[in-house]
Amino acid sequence: MKKLTLLIAAAAGYVLGARAGRERYEQIKRTATRVKEDPRVQEKAHQAADLAKEKAPVVKDKVASAASTAADKVTPSGSGNHRSDLEANLNPDNVALQDNPYPQGDLP
Repeated sequence: MKKLTLLIAAAAGYVLGARAGRERYEQIKRTATRVKEDPRVQEKAHQAADLAKEKAPVVKDKVASAASTAADKVTPSGSGNHRSDLEANLNPDNVALQDNPYPQGDLP
């Protein structure tokens, strides 16, 4: 997979940076189109998409678990409802907790 990414990046860099003219550009474009339309490439692309769809729920669960663990580490212990405390502190509409929600004068 790393080789394919490198090859695509090299081809894109060459196309974008080449001064070989329109003829060379058209040749590269035809070759890329042939590769893209190759049944073997299409099959591998479908396999990759299917694998991504298959693994998506597992990844979602892992990310949710990691986010929950991270949230537990940053919330203060001993507080009752962590989520509502955080939301109250982070809500920009909640100006009741601020001494002066609309300061006057020059800003630093």
